[in-house]
Amino acid sequence: MKKVAVLLTALCFVPAAAGLRAQGKSTIVERVLVRVNGEILTQGELERLQIDALREKNRDVPNAKALQDDASLQSMLREVTPDLLVDAVDELLLVQRGRELNLRFTEEMFKSGLENVKRQNKLDDAQLKVAMEQAGMTMERLRSDFERAYLKQEVQRQEIGQRMNITEEESRQYYKAHPDQFMTPSTITLREIGFNVATQSVGGQPAASAASLEEAQDKLKAARERAVKGEDYTKLVTELSESATKANGGLIGPIHVENLNPALKELIDKLKPGDITEAIRTGAGFSIFKLESRSAPEVQPFDKVRQEISQRIYEDRLGGETKKLIERLRGQALIEWKDDSLKKLYEARRSTRAGAGAGV
Repeated sequence: MKKVAVLLTALCFVPAAAGLRAQGKSTIVERVLVRVNGEILTQGELERLQIDALREKNRDVPNAKALQDDASLQSMLREVTPDLLVDAVDELLLVQRGRELNLRFTEEMFKSGLENVKRQNKLDDAQLKVAMEQAGMTMERLRSDFERAYLKQEVQRQEIGQRMNITEEESRQYYKAHPDQFMTPSTITLREIGFNVATQSVGGQPAASAASLEEAQDKLKAARERAVKGEDYTKLVTELSESATKANGGLIGPIHVENLNPALKELIDKLKPGDITEAIRTGAGFSIFKLESRSAPEVQPFDKVRQEISQRIYEDRLGGETKKLIERLRGQALIEWKDDSLKKLYEARRSTRAGAGAGV
């Protein structure tokens, strides 16, 4: 990471922070890159954004190979930096608007957000501390991130959401145009007859003998033959099955087809209700399954998904409406760049986004 930090300093297109002498003492002052209505983006803040962006781009790269190659690192930095500049200025504008609206991010909100982070990631306080240290995150910075996210979201809600009128006709048109978004999942119901395989410890691990495997397969073959000939499947479950599902007549489901084990799904897809699978190896032994029923996907009634439709329309509009809001705020703002090269990168990317009709 030391190598990365050095390269970031060299590649962020501005000189390093200068050491200034004041009253006989040496004080390090961070380089200010831009002032937006008096609030600043510093070189250090940009570098943190660059590091975060590179981590995200290389999340799935084994051993972060791309970060070990100077040429690749420089290329990625030059790729991500213009967007980071635009996004940083836009964020400052939204956060400032939040403060103008007298929005307040309280300590209670922060504590609640922190608890959500721990719960979602299954972390206790000590584990959270370790995770933050590994990510180079301080509690102060985390709180600042939470506050900015809250202010931006509330500005969008108050300035856009409360003024967004979604009509009945618009909702119905959306529903008609996007039926695939409101489909019920395909489900199946199965009944299982299973036979367990006796195991013994070999090298500390459970292992099944060839004889026990053959015995379970023979029993399952005989059970399947009886079922195929027409014997009542539920009675066969009660009489023969050794599976835990025997307690409820071998019934499994309804379950979503997409949640099935891929091998079982492949077999089930070929069946129609009433058909019985061949023997399938399971964790405990072998099983056969009868397809009791299959439900086909279908579009849910409009009234049932009305709220979901409104949310989807809101989300579809939000990017464009936020862009309009930021353009208005930007037009009223005093933006002072302290480096012409950064200003050019910022303005070029803004122009590119506007030409492509991109959201913020």
